[in-house]
Amino acid sequence: MGTTNSKAMSKSRSIKTRQVFPQDTNHHHTMFGGMLMANIDEIAAITAMKHSNAQVVTASTDSVDFLKPIKTGDVVSYEAMVSYAGTSSMEVCVQITIEDVLKNERHLAALSFLTFVALNDVGKPISVPQVYPETKTETWFHETALARVKRRKERRQESKETIEFLANVQHIE
Repeated sequence: MGTTNSKAMSKSRSIKTRQVFPQDTNHHHTMFGGMLMANIDEIAAITAMKHSNAQVVTASTDSVDFLKPIKTGDVVSYEAMVSYAGTSSMEVCVQITIEDVLKNERHLAALSFLTFVALNDVGKPISVPQVYPETKTETWFHETALARVKRRKERRQESKETIEFLANVQHIE
């Protein structure tokens, strides 16, 4: 159960549903990856704003795993939840499903994890509420978040080292 400075994961949960049209697809008649990523970022940002009650900025997109092709005519739902909250950052998980409305079936098409930071009016990070799960699925995402946070920090350090290396090499070459 939550504390006074925590919110249930369900409180900020957001869903966006839309149909895929020909202009949304590539020459394979599957959805453009960039369009999918834009929709993911939009719903994830809305979810982070609802959780933090503040403006947010995308700090990273950890992954977008494409599991099943999304085709012209498919009905696609983007379901986002804050799965972990740090001091000012929030991990948002977005599950992308294809809904077969005629057969009443749902199939997971993609999965994405993003990190957002809450900002005050002058663009400085602010504290966010902690988050707690209420369902079995939410509990799994919440309990596995620390491992993802650890990997994210390691990857961020690798990126900093790469940037430093490139800055030094460019001065020499």
